[in-house]
Formats: sequence, structure tokens, C-alpha cells
Amino acid sequence: MQFNGLSQTYTRGQALPELLKQRILILDGAMGTMIQQYKLTEADYRGLPSNSRFADHPGDIKGNNELLVLTQAHIISKIHEQYLDAGADIIETNTFGATSVAQEDYKMASLAREMNVVSAQLARAACEKYSTPDKPRFAAGAIGPTPKTASISPDVNDPGARNVSFDTLRASYREQIEGLFEGGVDLFLVETIFDTLNAKAALFALDEFFEETGERLPVMISGTVTDASGRILSGQTVEAFWNSLRHIKPLTFGLNCALGAALMRPYIAELARICNTAVSCYPNAGLPNPMSDTGFDETPDITSSLVDGFAKDGLVNLVGGCCGTTPDHIRAIANAVAKRKPRVFYRESAEEAT
Repeated sequence: MQFNGLSQTYTRGQALPELLKQRILILDGAMGTMIQQYKLTEADYRGLPSNSRFADHPGDIKGNNELLVLTQAHIISKIHEQYLDAGADIIETNTFGATSVAQEDYKMASLAREMNVVSAQLARAACEKYSTPDKPRFAAGAIGPTPKTASISPDVNDPGARNVSFDTLRASYREQIEGLFEGGVDLFLVETIFDTLNAKAALFALDEFFEETGERLPVMISGTVTDASGRILSGQTVEAFWNSLRHIKPLTFGLNCALGAALMRPYIAELARICNTAVSCYPNAGLPNPMSDTGFDETPDITSSLVDGFAKDGLVNLVGGCCGTTPDHIRAIANAVAKRKPRVFYRESAEEAT
């Protein structure tokens, strides 16, 4: 049996393994970057004046982008549709921070499950609107790292201190997974991983969910290299990161965010060399630039040219954009890689694959 996502029997997203063999798939771009263009106020985040549900919620909630699926759903749906129109095969739910652990910062932990259900429904509806027989679209349940880390002390004077436990993370992720599944996602994306132990909590919760329900959805895993050392924040090289999580048999494994495509290249090349599953890459639009409209330097032409270089050299199977990317970036990327063949990551011979 093949030791990658192709060997799985999926109950949703069944077409994805074959599509990854046929062509390079396109993921959407940044949700936060697009939300910023609306310049929403505190009242907008609360849904005022048309929605009074959160009118009296204590504390500031501006910046809680996950709440917008409940207060400004039309904005989230429009962003999804813009990315689909640009050529995205897969769009992410607006749930990067929709865990009880992350929502506690806004005193909204009790809303986590509802946020995930509604966000998944919005993404699924957009996919259904744009899907065609020859180009199906897929909703990926976005599972972010949370603002806390299970393997690094938040106190420099106490190396053994932790601000979250594995079990707390696992329970929080399980709630998110159940909500995303109820809302109709086709696959799960554990992304922007800076702490492998956090990721293990999410993947453990996924494995529990699959085992208990009998469902089996494709799982995508994406880490983030934090600096030129080529390591994620909790200290692992990309090779160690792969070896720590490969037992999950993900459909795709790769990197996102962080350095931008130019500085990410050697690490994507390393994953392309060692991974026996599809490799994904969705970088930031270069490095941060507060003077730019999107907050990042690269134009669609620059980002798409860099990503196309990965495709030309046979390094990737799925590409898209992270912070600072827009529908224009995704359209340029989709157009650039359309002529490229996907990286070969499977064996046709069952005998060779065992």
C-alpha cells in the first residue's frame, strides 16, 4: 500500500488524489489581506446596526476576523467567490483562529463551534456556485496553530512553563473539526504550523474523529519556516518536521507564510526531495512592507514568477498564496503554472509502492 494520501479511502474529497496527479492545483490567497481592504470598524465587526447580537459584548472585538462569518457573512462569501473566479480549486474556510483557545482572547470561546459550522457552510456554498464537471471546487477546513505553544515556554525565566496543554489543544481542535465537518468541508488543512506539538494535537484530534465516525477526509499539512535557519519556531528542520508528521499519511505536505517564495525555495526543494506525498507551497507576497496597500512588497507578476519557478523545476503539486496575496496574485499564479506538469509523487506499480 502506498504510504501517502493516495492510499486512503476518502468519504469526501475523493477526486483530489487523481486531480493532483493530473495537474498542479490552486489554493486561494489571503483572507486577512482581503478583509483589511474593507477597513471595518469596531461597529462593523459587531454587525451594527443591522445585527445587535454582539452590541453589548465586553471588550474590543475589532480584528476578530472569524467573527465576521456571523456578522458580515456577505463579505466573507464575496472574498471566497473572488478567489474562485481567479481560478482557485480549493478555498479555505475563514477559521484560522476559530478555536476556543484562540477565541478566548476575545471572550468568545463559546462561539467557536458555531463559527466553524457557518464558515464551512459559506465556503461550501461558494464552491457549489463555481463548480463545474471539469473543474470541481473544494472547501478546506482551515485549522490554525492558535496563539499559544505547547512546547515553548512563554517565560524566559522558567523554561518549563507552558501556557497551554496538549489535552486542552486536542479538545479545542476536536470541537473545531466537528464544526467544520458539520458545515460541509471536503478536506482539512492544518496550516502555518510553528510548533509541531500543537500540530500533533490537531492531527490526534483528527485521527480520533475519523476513527469514531468512520469518516475519512483528505488532510493537508503546512508548516512555516520562521527565519533563514530553515527551522520552524519549535526548532525542527523541514526534514525533521516531515518525519514527525508523515505517519498521518497526508494528501499534501508543505510550507506557507513566513519568508515569501524567494527565501522559501531551498526548503520546498528539500521537501520535494524527501516527501512521498504531494508538496504544497503558498508563500507570502514577499516580506512585509507597511507602505504597501496589501502590507507586502510583491506584485502578482513577481509572486507568480517565483512560484512558477518551483513548478517549472518539478517541485510542487499545489500552490497558492498567503499573507499579502489577493485574487490578482492567485489568477497570475494559476495562469503561470497552467502549462506546467505536477511533481510526480506516486508510483503506478502496487508492487513498487509497498
